Amino acid sequence: MRPIRYSINITLDGCCDHRAGIPNASTHRHAAAGVAGADALLFGRITCQMMEDGWRPLARGQRADWVEDWMVPFAQTIDRAKKYIVSDTLSSSDWNADIVRGRDLEATVRDLKQQPGSYIATGGVTLPLALARLGLIDEYDIVVHPRLAGHGPYLLAGLAAHVDLQLAGRTELDGGIVALHYVPRLS
Repeated sequence: MRPIRYSINITLDGCCDHRAGIPNASTHRHAAAGVAGADALLFGRITCQMMEDGWRPLARGQRADWVEDWMVPFAQTIDRAKKYIVSDTLSSSDWNADIVRGRDLEATVRDLKQQPGSYIATGGVTLPLALARLGLIDEYDIVVHPRLAGHGPYLLAGLAAHVDLQLAGRTELDGGIVALHYVPRLS
């Protein structure tokens, strides 16, 4: 069975706005390794479109003012990855992706988890909240940035029940950033 691994960057006060973190070469290497180790990526439509808009052109040789050389390997890794996009409005995608309908989310994700392989990576805000509510997230890779954002969105805001976790690993990244790997605590 393939676990679902949720990876997200947050600030010390829990903000998971992608613009609130402190990106650097080590955070991009960490993210690229997570994507490369996955059999597939599972994204909501908004996260997938944001990733595609930001990384697909870079992976295919287009450069923008904000691009640093250390960003290219992540862009190439995510561009190549197999993707599943959860959307009831998107009709197709040409970014190596299959569309998953939201009304079929639980059954589809359970089926994907039963297939052989290493793991399925997910990210974003809305889809992981739905997956956590369904008890479908098996691993949490929380990358904590030493910054107070003072705003949200906040990590898994709206989760109705506690999910108790145990620390399974910790990686120090550059700039005081720490990647914490958790798994649900067994009762």
